Order: sequence, then C-alpha cells, then structure tokens
Amino acid sequence: MATLQFHSLQVAKVEPVTRDAIAITFDVPDAQREDFIYTQGQYLTLRTMLDGADTRRSYSICAAAQDRQLRVAIKRVAGGVFSNWAADALQPGSRIDVMPPQGHFHIPVEPTASRHIVAFASGSGITPILSIVKTTLLAEPNSRVTLVYGNRASSGVMFKEELEDLKDLYLERFRLVWVMSRESQDIPLFNGRIDHAKCTQLLTHWVNPVDIDAAFICGPEDMMLATSQALQDHGVDKARIKVELFGTAAGGLQRAPRAPVRGRDECQVEVILDGTRHSFTMAKNQDNLIDAGLKAGLEMPYACKGGVCSTCRGKVVQGEVDMDINFALEDYEVARGFVLCCQSYPVTDTLLVNFDEDHSHN
Repeated sequence: MATLQFHSLQVAKVEPVTRDAIAITFDVPDAQREDFIYTQGQYLTLRTMLDGADTRRSYSICAAAQDRQLRVAIKRVAGGVFSNWAADALQPGSRIDVMPPQGHFHIPVEPTASRHIVAFASGSGITPILSIVKTTLLAEPNSRVTLVYGNRASSGVMFKEELEDLKDLYLERFRLVWVMSRESQDIPLFNGRIDHAKCTQLLTHWVNPVDIDAAFICGPEDMMLATSQALQDHGVDKARIKVELFGTAAGGLQRAPRAPVRGRDECQVEVILDGTRHSFTMAKNQDNLIDAGLKAGLEMPYACKGGVCSTCRGKVVQGEVDMDINFALEDYEVARGFVLCCQSYPVTDTLLVNFDEDHSHN
C-alpha cells in the first residue's frame, strides 16, 4: 500500500501540448516504482515552496494504465501561482515533490466485457479522460468508447493529435465528437458549449442513452452538473455516472453557519496516518481538521483545500464531523464514513480519523 508521503522525483520530459499547456513526464526510481503504480483516471499531488509558502496542486495522470508512464498535464491559469511557475520553471532534470497516485475516477477494466463507455470532457478536463479512454480501448477489445470533448476552438485543444491517432487506430470502436463554442463546424449539433441542452441533443441524435454502461464527466462545475442531469433525464442510472471536477468557486464559498457547540468547546482528535497514531486538541468551531493538524505540527495530506480533490480523504472511525463542501466523494463513500478533512469540523468531544483506510490503487 502506497503511503501518502511525498517523494522527490526528477522531471524526465517536458512537452508542449498547446500554447498554454505542457505535459510533464517523471522519472520514477526502481525503489519507488511500487508506490507510483496508478489506475486510469487517478491524479498526482505536486508540492513546491513558492515565496516561502508550501504550495500544492493536483494534476491528473494523462497516460494509459498500461503505459506505466507517470505523465501529467499542466495548463497555465490566469493568476495561477503554481501552474505558471511550473510552466516556466520545470525542465528535464528539475526535481519536485510528488505524492503517490490517488483518486477514484474509474471503474475496473474487464478484458472480456463488451461495454459502451461514454465520456464528456471540457478543456483541461480531458487529462483523466484521456487516460480512461486509452486504457479502456487497450484493455477491453470488445468495448466501444464515445468521447464528447468541448473547447472554444481547435487551436486550444489539448492532446488533439493523440486523440486523432486513437481514432485512426480504433476506427470501429472509438467515436470522437468535437464540440466548439467559438469555431463553426459543419454539423450544427457540434457547435456551442456542453450544457444540458447540448447533451439532450447528443443523447437524442448521436448517442443512444439505453446502451451507456458507464459515463465519465470531467470539467467545470456547471458543465459537470448539467451533463450528469441530462444523462439521468435520459434514463442513465446515477450509479453509472462518475464525475471529476476541474476548478470550482468553492474557494470563495463561505462556511455555513455552525450550530452551537455541543459538549466541550474543544475536541480531542486522534489520527492514523501512514501506520502511526497522532493526537492533538482543537477548537470545535474554528479550524478544519487539516488546518488544525498542520498547526499541531503534523504532515497532513492535502492539496486543493476546496473539497474538489480527495487527497485529504479520511474515515471517521469514532465521533462525528460536519462536512461543508464535497465535490470529490461518492455517496457510498460518505455512507461508509469517509470525509474530506479539509472541509470537516468536529462536532463530538473526541474524534478518531483513519487516513490509511482503503488507499490502495484499485
């Protein structure tokens, strides 16, 4: 089982993907190879010090599971502290801290399956989708994949050539639909944005919702919610829909008002992290579990602090928390007691959280 500790990895290759995006491939030493075995759709958390501050971001792996190639794509974001630094500073030979792969944005591949997998991506949401598409086509010779990929214009499409190559390689099994919002295409259906109306048109005229075995959606929140709703409106079971959010306004959201504190004002917290138990005391209505643990001097696992990734996922074994925002956990995970600790505030006087639970790759 890979632990949630960072490893210093060397950059092997940096390739331009578009004018404002790069793909970075890491060199993984033999001693750490086991830690960095990944499943399609998973992501890596990268860490560096910028202006004296510990700065972390999560980026999806954009290689097939069969490639065993640790490769992520980073797109410049206006005002993006980490992405702009990475695009300017990372070169072959550079070293950066990388946490082992995480994430549950996938379903197990079945070599004998004969399925129709449908994926919807917008912009840089293509990175985990590329991994899922390629892995599925390689692992399931009887399955078909349809990808609907939305962009403003073809000049900004990430992995355009790679996707075209896949289309040529799997002519019978891979359908690729470009949706452009600022570039006119021959078929009117493929013009515009991926929203509820566009998905409804596609599910009426292009993709038969009845034979969708699994659907993957990755993009901004509004696109993700609209696409998921359209699929459900057309009879696709919510359990067959998997979503991954790229960017969100969560960082600007205010915490919901807290109910009055029950019992004591403080909570005695115990965490299990990388096989070791740690304890600290925190005020109930002040910090989330991650911030309180960091203040107590612990190396807490986190990346986005916005409830979007699942780097800080832990299982509440004893006690109770309030969780504010959750864009990363499935309903069944929450039902089993998993929480995003960057969004969780203790309610009870004592709390036991296990970060080691179920951090395997599959």
